Amino acid sequence: MGQVEENRALRDAAAVEPVGPGRYSVQLSRYYTIPGGYPNGGYLQCVMANGALAAASAEGSHHLHTTSITTNFIGAPAPGPAELLCEVRRIGRGVSFVHVALLQEGQVVTESLVTLGNLHEDSIVRYMDARVPDLAPLEECVRSRAGDEITMGGVLDGRLDPSCVGWMNGEIAERGEVKGWLRLDDGDASWSGWSVLLATDGMVPGTFPLGSSGWVPTLQLTSYVRRVPAGEWLRARQWCIVIADGVVDERCELFDDRGELVASSSQIAMVRFPSTH
Repeated sequence: MGQVEENRALRDAAAVEPVGPGRYSVQLSRYYTIPGGYPNGGYLQCVMANGALAAASAEGSHHLHTTSITTNFIGAPAPGPAELLCEVRRIGRGVSFVHVALLQEGQVVTESLVTLGNLHEDSIVRYMDARVPDLAPLEECVRSRAGDEITMGGVLDGRLDPSCVGWMNGEIAERGEVKGWLRLDDGDASWSGWSVLLATDGMVPGTFPLGSSGWVPTLQLTSYVRRVPAGEWLRARQWCIVIADGVVDERCELFDDRGELVASSSQIAMVRFPSTH
């Protein structure tokens, strides 16, 4: 099996190797890129989380999961070699904090503040206001397909509900929302408390139904993971909160087979709309 084929599995594509105290090398995979060839934000969070977990473990942390991560996309990293610089800010009993910077050619292109803890599969939900999206059966949803380039479509199986795909035919909706099913299709594993970070940035932008262009680069992404997912498919809903001055504020919620909220995210991104004059 060649290197490119090996990197199709998320755990390989996001693997980090120690090269010194608080320093790790990573090979950013082309399999986890969006149109334009840039690594997906959720994939980069998987990379940053791996660096944080490794650095904290080296300093005695017993935390196994990333429960929260806020990432600033300062520049546009490219597939290929990169380096992580990890600074452990605190090792606590219930939570630890690590700052992670991703460098290419000596420049910081992405940075994250990572919160570590331990997730559970059997936690009791005392209160949940988030509602599981009502979705059409898988066979009735519109499947995303990979193009000629190696992109996210080859490792993330997304099926959009028919109610929110009118934009594919040039229709403009009144609501900036997309919803559907997500499955990790990397040939290796199903969703975990770590890989679900990929899904927090796995939906098409909620701006598409409103007629935006395909250019929606993320400026900042914050993801929260609440529990270890159960099942092969996640139910996902992503929607716009506000769009103004060329920037969109979006939210995403992810539910597992049990109908439990397993992860959520918020992001701000730049956005463009075709000229209307």
